[in-house]
Amino acid sequence: MDFVFYDLETTGISPEFDQPLQFAAIWTDENFVEKDRVDIRCRLAPHILPSPQALVVTRVTPDQLTDPNLPSLFEFSQQVTQFTERWAPAIWVGYNTIKFDEEVLRQTFYQNLSPNIYATQFNGNTRFDILPAVYAAYARHPDLLVWPTDGTGRRSFKLDRLAPANGFNAHNAHDALGDVEATIHIARLIATRSPALWSELIDNAHKARVQAKLESFRPYELVTRFGGGEPRSYVGCFCGYSHGNSAQAAFFDLDAADPADFLEASDAAIFAAVDGTPKIIRGVSTNKAPALLEHAAPSAEHLRRATVIANAPEFRQRVGAAMAARFVEDPDAPPKPVERQIYGEFYSSADKQLLQEFQRATWPRRQEVVASLSDPRLRQLGRRLVAFYSPELLTEEETALFKAYLRDKWSAPDVPEPEWMTFEKAKAAVGDLRAAGAAEPNELDAIASFLCARCAGGA
Repeated sequence: MDFVFYDLETTGISPEFDQPLQFAAIWTDENFVEKDRVDIRCRLAPHILPSPQALVVTRVTPDQLTDPNLPSLFEFSQQVTQFTERWAPAIWVGYNTIKFDEEVLRQTFYQNLSPNIYATQFNGNTRFDILPAVYAAYARHPDLLVWPTDGTGRRSFKLDRLAPANGFNAHNAHDALGDVEATIHIARLIATRSPALWSELIDNAHKARVQAKLESFRPYELVTRFGGGEPRSYVGCFCGYSHGNSAQAAFFDLDAADPADFLEASDAAIFAAVDGTPKIIRGVSTNKAPALLEHAAPSAEHLRRATVIANAPEFRQRVGAAMAARFVEDPDAPPKPVERQIYGEFYSSADKQLLQEFQRATWPRRQEVVASLSDPRLRQLGRRLVAFYSPELLTEEETALFKAYLRDKWSAPDVPEPEWMTFEKAKAAVGDLRAAGAAEPNELDAIASFLCARCAGGA
């Protein structure tokens, strides 16, 4: 199966409230032979204030943010969607992409009314992440790669350290295309030096295969990493699915406890095993290519404990209920911003058809389509897109509401601290960068001037 290695550079670290500025990808065959590559950038969306730190790191200038020759974020979203279709079927791969870049892409599709926010998982596509593969290589074959350290002497798994330490000397860090090339280099090293490990890891890119492995009730090793510690493997066994979510499996740590002790335990004890620290039962996302590896020689005790779980369907049901209970929402909590409602409900068939028309239509017709959508999230996002890209269609009242939205968003008080970038947070960040000498004064002056002009223009 082909690979699409990709990376994004963004305005900040929030998938919900930041946006991509650059998308780079290299399409290869299964042997990493390049078939095509792209490198596209886009303008800043009208409602986003970029993080000054992100601009300094990525070397994106204010002039680039508003370059009229670049596509809008809406057009950028359409272009990336086309690549997910043109290169399908393929495994979409990056470095820490499943936790970050993938979520940014989904938000980009969602907020720009793409009919399919899961484009990297449809049309035969699936996804994989090299960072967990690196963790697995470290745990299974410590001599497979050179493992660099950071300034504190701790092991570093960051791409901009790992790739150069392992012979990739052309790494243009914090440029999307440079990171893609570095990721391919690391992937090729793992695949070449340990073909069996690579094959096993790639097999986990397919949700059904992960589920089949787990449902065998054989002891497996799960490699993961927490905080700044080193990756480690846990020997465990499948212990059910979270109720209502077959993509979230329970994995019982066979070294941490004897499952026989939990068969008659209270619901509170089972919940503590799922939610406590250290965890006895941890979650495995079967659709996120977990580093789930065959255990070559499970002990007799491992096998006995796994058999206990296999023969206890009621226990597995209770574990599934406990896992689901971790994510029960407070009915009295204030409503979430629309950006955080992305996983609320699947779109209806009628709305998906309207979204397909929206993507092809003129802006006047798009405004009509938005009014016909049944999903309130989509109507809100659609009205916002019309205000962004065709403001002449707004009434005076709608124009005033949009300006008030920008003003309130950018001047939101710091308590409770908003999840997005505000003017005060951006101004403080520029001050911190000046104090640290993190950029040339003229660069920071340009960023500060841009932020002031942008907020004044949105008032």
